Amino acid sequence: MLISFAILILGFAALVWSADRFVFGAAALARNYGIPPLIIGLTIVAMGSSAPEMMVAAQAALAGKTDTAVGNVVGSNITNVLLVLGATALIRPLMVSSDILKREMPILILVSLGAWYIFSDDYFSFNEAIALAVGFVLFIVGLIFITKNNPNKNDPLVAETSDEIPEGVATSKALFWLIVGMILLPVSSGYLVDAAVDIAKYFGMSDLLIGLTIIAIGTSLPELAASIAGAMKQEDDLALGNIIGSNIFNILAVLSIGGLIHPAIIDSAVSNRDIYVMLAAALILVFMSLNIRGMQRVNRFEGGLLVFAFIAYLYFII
Repeated sequence: MLISFAILILGFAALVWSADRFVFGAAALARNYGIPPLIIGLTIVAMGSSAPEMMVAAQAALAGKTDTAVGNVVGSNITNVLLVLGATALIRPLMVSSDILKREMPILILVSLGAWYIFSDDYFSFNEAIALAVGFVLFIVGLIFITKNNPNKNDPLVAETSDEIPEGVATSKALFWLIVGMILLPVSSGYLVDAAVDIAKYFGMSDLLIGLTIIAIGTSLPELAASIAGAMKQEDDLALGNIIGSNIFNILAVLSIGGLIHPAIIDSAVSNRDIYVMLAAALILVFMSLNIRGMQRVNRFEGGLLVFAFIAYLYFII
């Protein structure tokens, strides 16, 4: 069992590192080919934080563990709001001022409701997965179209996102790191899922529970690191953007992977418990971020409440 724990930790570390290298190479390569920095930031960089979840979902579904893939998405979205946003706000209160984020928040609520509908019958079908994948493509295309046709250079997220894109990187170097990331992502996620399954069996945990807890927290580490780094650099909108974008991508892109590979009956605890927690977390995020003036600070007290709620949720399900 100690070996499984060691493999799990090493798998998480390799997964996060390879996701970072993949995003670095892809973003630098895109910049070298003249793609606007904001488009890169809102697509490649944003999707990069969900790369660990994508790989884990694929590996879990291939192993017939669709509950683990679903638990990873739902658990990651809960973790992103309650733990990541909460911990970030404890370090430094966050102010939302980006119009881009305000536009994405209703989308987050909409796709969260879509996930609730999908799991309401305790079955995740291939057609439902197709619908999510189509929604993801439409979301990305719409985001690019709106950004290109309505550029707002005064939006704080534009400047903050542009600063995160690597520049001056040789194409050969960018390609090297892109390939390294593409190779290590599936390998590390495969070892991680195998180790997680071994641990789950040892402690008598269900496939869903292991996805909601250990894997969800581990795959949310990139969001935690990115949000805290953004807050420390006073890039509040970028810190919040990482959470909102990741949660949207998790539902549309990551969740669809599990259903496309292995449609299956889902543990009823998802529809009876966890999906409501995910919906509540999304609504809390919107409530704390916006008010009638369209701007509000997520303060340390609220951050503390979010972290407490996360600990209480873990205690309840475990």
